[in-house]
Amino acid sequence: MPWGMLNTVLYPATAPTSLPALLIVHGLFGSARNWGVIARRMAADRDVVVVDMRNHGESPQFSSHSYPDMAADLAAVIEQHGAPMDVVGHSMGGKAAMQLALMHGDLVDRLIVADIAPVAYSHDQSHHIAAMRGLDLTDVTQRSEADRRLAQHMDDPALRAFFLQSLDLKATPPRWRLNLDVLEAEMPKIVGWPGTEGKFGGPTLFLTGADSHYVQPDYRNAIRAQFPTARFAKILGAGHWLHADKPREFEDTMRVFLAR
Repeated sequence: MPWGMLNTVLYPATAPTSLPALLIVHGLFGSARNWGVIARRMAADRDVVVVDMRNHGESPQFSSHSYPDMAADLAAVIEQHGAPMDVVGHSMGGKAAMQLALMHGDLVDRLIVADIAPVAYSHDQSHHIAAMRGLDLTDVTQRSEADRRLAQHMDDPALRAFFLQSLDLKATPPRWRLNLDVLEAEMPKIVGWPGTEGKFGGPTLFLTGADSHYVQPDYRNAIRAQFPTARFAKILGAGHWLHADKPREFEDTMRVFLAR
């Protein structure tokens, strides 16, 4: 269902309460489908909306992939569903969610930023694009076969499984549901941070994986300068993909923070 320009998936509340709806924003190379189980479980007492970000999944492809553009996409979704919403964003989605909160604070009630900070990072994700481009999709009909071929470029089976969720095997020939050319061209913006001014005073949780290095202690001053109510929590035994590593703990922490 397209709200604004993004493809969205709505999980209606099983037993509705007065809680605001929850918007879930995936990270780079992800999609709404990565979040289906968590979204369904979080929809016990509230509507949950999961988006495909621009240049990902079933959403439109654009030549830009900047955070102001991604924040405007999310603002349109919230305005159409009914503001304000609680927002959780992971990695690139966490930066888009922070940008949204700083630019359109009236649209966001509570904010959860998963394993990312409002800083520019030096790491580059382009080698993953090279691996996806290098995957020979000739005659691939099974995900298991795609996985076997991708293993020649990528060692981590969990990461391969994550990327292969964005492979459309029903297309002829199979294709990635990712705008790899634009994501590669815009990579400096994606790993960067636009230096947005402003503050978001609403309740904010920076939730990190204890084994991840994305949110360093020396980033806390920068975080608190723009998110003055920021609280910090870690999930033990989880890395950067904390919602995949420890989904139930991720969910429980979200539920506690988002309870009123």
